[in-house]
Amino acid sequence: MAHSHYYALILAGGRGTRFWPRSRTRTPKQLLSFLGERSLIQETVARLAPMIPAERIWVLTNDHLQKEIRAQLPEVPKEQILAEPAQRNTAPCLGLAAQILFERDPQAVLGVFPADHHIGKGQKFRAWLRPAFKAASEGNLVTLGIAPRWAETGYGYLEFPKGVLAGTREPVALRAFREKPDLKTATKFLKAGNYFWNAGIFFWRAGAFLNAMREHLPKTAALLAALPPFGDRAFGRRLAEAYPLCENISVDYGIMEKASNVAGLATDDFGWNDLGSWNAVYELLDRDADGNASRSLMMAEDARGNYVEAPGKLVALLGVEDLVVVDTPDALLVMHRSRAQEVGRVVKSLEAARRAELL
Repeated sequence: MAHSHYYALILAGGRGTRFWPRSRTRTPKQLLSFLGERSLIQETVARLAPMIPAERIWVLTNDHLQKEIRAQLPEVPKEQILAEPAQRNTAPCLGLAAQILFERDPQAVLGVFPADHHIGKGQKFRAWLRPAFKAASEGNLVTLGIAPRWAETGYGYLEFPKGVLAGTREPVALRAFREKPDLKTATKFLKAGNYFWNAGIFFWRAGAFLNAMREHLPKTAALLAALPPFGDRAFGRRLAEAYPLCENISVDYGIMEKASNVAGLATDDFGWNDLGSWNAVYELLDRDADGNASRSLMMAEDARGNYVEAPGKLVALLGVEDLVVVDTPDALLVMHRSRAQEVGRVVKSLEAARRAELL
């Protein structure tokens, strides 16, 4: 698929607190490597490159990260790596991107991709982009549903019509967006067969999204529409004034749950993983006969199910099970793998203690 009106927008503004102590304010998850030499955002661009060239890739991030992302992605024009002047969640930033691209190309069709996900089967993933972009070019607001592999409570779900099977290439109208469920509800979703994980991957015509903004978030739409053209000398100043006034709301809540032209694709397995915790990294790595995984030198005696990352030193494990050990020059994390989703508690404690040097 080579289409001159297809663009990619990569969202790269998050902190990734569950990957502390490696993930910090200025080196968050998307700028780190976990499963190879390239960082997650570099992997994202490389995954899209066979279909969308760098000159049609845009990145939205923040002031802390803009310089480093430009350094990591020299192939992407630096003016297309934008910093939001304030954090206002995903709806305003996607509206900003749609506004800029619509001015440049009224036929622009935009794919939205998180910068910090892992996709193990890139070719199969790209095959799903074709029907997604096609459906979006016809005026739909399109999202990909990921076939659930277990009863996950940490993801939102997309409810498809009953009978829709994973791997169906035709987009269908979604019945509902579902919040992160409890375990009982997630188990019901898994058994029902028509609930798919919401990966936050979207496709739409820039004009169609702006129309949805005007209908469902008129204040934000008006603020963005009043900006001077991108590249105008006054653009940065006016954006800094207007953007903090936009509604602080996600695109799911603000647009997708309300719009009438939302369609979903029920995908099959292309190796998607949101890399939401150290345990997710552990699950993707090769492990020894006792289930230990390491990205650095490790010696394990009577030890099972552990993950180790301590560059430049040997970590010897003796008689321990299911631990995560992550070492950096100024901090060491040791925890049970079952608590991997709770690392953010450490970050909040450091914030409360005003330990900015560790954040």
